[in-house]
Amino acid sequence: MDDLKRRLIDEWQGGFPLCEQPFVVMAERLDSSEDAVLQALRELLADGVLTRFGPLYQIERLGGAFSLAALQTPEADFDRIASIVNGFPEVAHNYRREHTFNMWFVLATETPAGMNDAIERIAATTGLPVFNFPKEREYFIEARFAVGAGKVRGTASSPPPAFLPLGERGVAMQALKPLVLATQAGLPLVPQPYHAIAARLGTGATTIIAGLRVLLDAGAIRRIGVVPNHYRIGYAANGMTVWDVDDEKVDELGEQVGALEFVTHCYRRPRHRPAWSYNLFAMAHGAGRDEVTAKADRIAEVLGDACRARDILYSTRILKKTGLRLHG
Repeated sequence: MDDLKRRLIDEWQGGFPLCEQPFVVMAERLDSSEDAVLQALRELLADGVLTRFGPLYQIERLGGAFSLAALQTPEADFDRIASIVNGFPEVAHNYRREHTFNMWFVLATETPAGMNDAIERIAATTGLPVFNFPKEREYFIEARFAVGAGKVRGTASSPPPAFLPLGERGVAMQALKPLVLATQAGLPLVPQPYHAIAARLGTGATTIIAGLRVLLDAGAIRRIGVVPNHYRIGYAANGMTVWDVDDEKVDELGEQVGALEFVTHCYRRPRHRPAWSYNLFAMAHGAGRDEVTAKADRIAEVLGDACRARDILYSTRILKKTGLRLHG
């Protein structure tokens, strides 16, 4: 990977410009040219080094629901079940992990009521119970990866900004839904991407830019930029660390775990006793499993005696990764 591609990944996982010629702005910061930046992006996406380029939507701020779910899938039937689960449009990501709970997938639905419906349909179609792990509290989420398994994110956790919901901004979600539908799969790789989207929607580029700005300011878009495939840039080990933490202390300690510089996601989720006793989830990545184990040990130091049990569920295969998809 040449220097331009490395810098593009490291420096542009967020903050993509909302202006007439955004790739010119990118090129200036990268000491390159607009054509070279566009070509580098096309190659990185084609090679699978990037999984996508564009806005990362927060569906809960669009009125929808997001949840993590798992199956205990018989090994002899794993691929067939994976194909069924992946066929559901509500499934945004799906991973195989080393555990008796061996299939973990993220569900995104346009309404909270749609979540239970999707789970019931998956259970009925697969013939397996679906264990739902909705987010009860978010302590941190900011997955940014440096090329070569360097720092996972640049700074420690900070309190989330106080976003003003769309409705309180005087903007109806229905008015912005065409823009979300047009950009949820990514931005077009052309010199003037907002003009291209505007032409598709029959409006002006200034309207597209203003709409994206409203969505960003409302927290409906987490960020706009490149999304790297962490396996392809040096993070061979992806460990979902899980912890059984005293309920009276989990929120205080969860905030501390989320503040660790290497944690990319940290949530409190429900237990499913007796099969699942863990209530704190924290993602850690590294060049190898030894590095992830060392990071888990640091989490254990934070949790101390409040933690009764722990485990690391390593990802061994990406089964699906498309991101959020609303439907027209």
